[in-house]
Amino acid sequence: MVRRSPSGAPWRNFYGRLKGKSLRESQKRYMKDLEEIGLEGVGWDENPEREALNLADLFGDRSIWLEIGFGGGEHMVHQAVANPEVGLIGAEPYINGVALLLGKIRNAGATNIRVHPGDVRDLMDVLPDGSVDKAFLLYPDPWPKTRHHRRRFVTAEHLLPLHRVLAQGAEFRIATDIPDYVRQALEEVPRAGFLWLAERPGDWRVPWDDWLSTRYEQKALREGRVPTYLTFRRE
Repeated sequence: MVRRSPSGAPWRNFYGRLKGKSLRESQKRYMKDLEEIGLEGVGWDENPEREALNLADLFGDRSIWLEIGFGGGEHMVHQAVANPEVGLIGAEPYINGVALLLGKIRNAGATNIRVHPGDVRDLMDVLPDGSVDKAFLLYPDPWPKTRHHRRRFVTAEHLLPLHRVLAQGAEFRIATDIPDYVRQALEEVPRAGFLWLAERPGDWRVPWDDWLSTRYEQKALREGRVPTYLTFRRE
């Protein structure tokens, strides 16, 4: 028997924080913007049949990019402003990060972003097959203890749905400062149907040309950790 939550959805364990410090008054005001740019049809209560989202209604004929766990949102807004012809979808369960992103969207005037303030697995349930042309996983939670490695995104539970929603030939980028996360990614991501594109050391030591260093990366650099940049192609 499949274990189910009170809503009737299949049970999914969630690990990590959903909320931190109390939001400032300005951030509370930003949260109201979710009425306009929050994704509808993702939650189990509103879409129990898991019908696919109509991305054309959201973005027209734009190419779709996905950021998984956007943190404070600086990279996502940077990409949105630099690529107005693209529609970006971000998933982030940490409500303080969502508030930070919404503030950045307002300040930048970006209009090509939609937000799912929740678990990316729920979002991938309702993204159509092959609908995403690029995905980002930037400084994900490292879950450093060995017994917690199964919680990392780079496991089949997450990678196989990601493979389904990515278009053939789509790019999947991972940035992390944790060597063991790199090890696991290089083992698990190819098993899920992705090809690592590196040909020389600079391909994983040097960031992408359109990279914006995030606050998490700046913290890692200050503390002496070395970032790694992995680029995969969905086969």
